[in-house]
Amino acid sequence: MDNKTMNEENTKEVKSLNFIQQIIEEDLKNNVNDGRVHTRFPPEPNGYLHIGHAKAICLNFSLAQQYQGKCNLRFDDTNPVKEDTEYVDSIMEDIKWLGFKWDGDPYYTSDYFEQLYDWAVKLIKDGKAYVDDQSAAVIAEQKGTPTTPGTESPFRNRSVEENLDLFARMRAGEFQNGEKVLRAKIDMASPNMHMRDPLMYRILHAHHHRTGDAWCIYPMYDYAHGESDYLEGITHSICTLEFEVHRPLYEWFVSNITDTEYQPKQREFARLNLSYTVMSKRKLLQLVTEKHVSGWDDPRMPTISGFRRRGYTPESIRNFADTIGVAKRNNVIDVSLLEHCIREDLNKTAPRVMAVLDPVKLVLTNYPEGQEEFLSIENNPEDPESGTREIPFSRELYIEREDFMEDAPKKFFRMTPGREVRLKAGYIVMCEKAVKDADGNITEIHCTYDPLTKSGSGTEESKRKVKGTLHWVSARHAAKAEVRIYDRLFNDEAPDSHKEKDFLEFINEDSLQILDNCYVEPSLKNSKAEDHFQFTRLGYFSTDKDTTTDRLIFNRTVSLKDSWAKAKK
Repeated sequence: MDNKTMNEENTKEVKSLNFIQQIIEEDLKNNVNDGRVHTRFPPEPNGYLHIGHAKAICLNFSLAQQYQGKCNLRFDDTNPVKEDTEYVDSIMEDIKWLGFKWDGDPYYTSDYFEQLYDWAVKLIKDGKAYVDDQSAAVIAEQKGTPTTPGTESPFRNRSVEENLDLFARMRAGEFQNGEKVLRAKIDMASPNMHMRDPLMYRILHAHHHRTGDAWCIYPMYDYAHGESDYLEGITHSICTLEFEVHRPLYEWFVSNITDTEYQPKQREFARLNLSYTVMSKRKLLQLVTEKHVSGWDDPRMPTISGFRRRGYTPESIRNFADTIGVAKRNNVIDVSLLEHCIREDLNKTAPRVMAVLDPVKLVLTNYPEGQEEFLSIENNPEDPESGTREIPFSRELYIEREDFMEDAPKKFFRMTPGREVRLKAGYIVMCEKAVKDADGNITEIHCTYDPLTKSGSGTEESKRKVKGTLHWVSARHAAKAEVRIYDRLFNDEAPDSHKEKDFLEFINEDSLQILDNCYVEPSLKNSKAEDHFQFTRLGYFSTDKDTTTDRLIFNRTVSLKDSWAKAKK
């Protein structure tokens, strides 16, 4: 490659950098923080992670990998009322499943409670923090508005000695919840509302999942976050865009507590907003507690565990995060792009198998009774290394009920009396008639098969073309299964954007359809949770975690094509 081509390639590479990468590149160029790159992912352990968190995980961990740096996992465990070890465990499992590994052991903000307390004492001694006796409602009212300055608290000018005494007594548990708070003394006239003497500590008499009952005062996020970053040596504290207005406060706390040249820097990117989805933890928790879904890992939930149970792969989610990129402005990503990413991945990796979801029996009247044979079929035409497998074939089969029509229109190329179709990997058959019960329901379809047309046999007859090819399973060998057809949980593109309506009004009542009379080829009898398949002509499916040897359960991950988009046109 000549120098001109190399320069062109380098230019393309620079242009392709997102703005966070550009910031890091500039910092590395100027040897900021001695050329270190150290990021972190700081979830609150108060719920399960969702697809928005997955984007943040991919960004933070990938940046560390790209620049040979480190990425910490730190739990922001400062609100014991809402936190639980269940959430801690699920978060670690989700990150590992996505394919990332944090640096060292997990960190916890609670690891720093003593240091944070000491720094708060320092701010009090420096005249930059005070204890306020007012209620939360009064403090909020005194904050003013973005266009009018706030009102100073009558307790703002307490002496250092009194503030130190009261803060120590807060820690000792002498006061009730809400009776006092510790506030930073900054500027009640600041145009940035977050700088108007923000809360640093509140009283919470609650059992903490790690520190037990050792503390009854807990630091606020804005205070604890930057200091935790500093203690861990974080260089690039990457947050979502709603924290942009918090950045001056982040920097104020760090600069007023530390006296080192090193200081972490906060930078913000646009959070992921997905159509037909709610991303609020509070609303997701409501869906779970009110039993609109079966749990946090319900395959209709936008949680990582929900996507995993539905059959999404970590590769598809990482690819989705890479495809949407890192933006500076909030926007809404169409959920069909996420579905496209899973199709792209599974198309390359998922074995093709045959399953019948709405069965009707097909009888080959001229096939010898009691005879069976095994037909060879490819596992995945997109993967030359996937090989083939043998599937059983017999006189009685199951096909999809919708693949037969007695009085078919001209462009119906599936099964109808007097027309030939091919059974996939098998023979060409001719439909003779439909057998019905007393109520007129079709119970069997009778056909004859042409023994010279067996696929792959090499005869001229086997190469004969017909317009229709149907999937099937052998009735004698097939395994019965339950199949769950999942659709979008909401039928509105932005279910939580309607101020006059509750988001629950937009729940899609048809988001789950359970089919309990399905049949799958016998190779699926030993499938395990999270095994992925393409059910021929039906979509991509995965084995559910509740499946057993006696009860096979499959979840539809995604349809073969974007049928939702077609329906909207």
